[in-house]
Amino acid sequence: MKRKPDLLWILVILFGLGVVTTGYAQSLWANKTEAPVDMTQPAPSLKR
Repeated sequence: MKRKPDLLWILVILFGLGVVTTGYAQSLWANKTEAPVDMTQPAPSLKR
């Protein structure tokens, strides 16, 4: 008879996955914000 995994181990695994996922998402977010941003403005229209 196999033992069912304890609820504590399931929570530990889920917590670990959450930490890994959060770290990965933060690294993607940091890389995205460090990218150069094009700050050109449109030319003013000459309507009168």
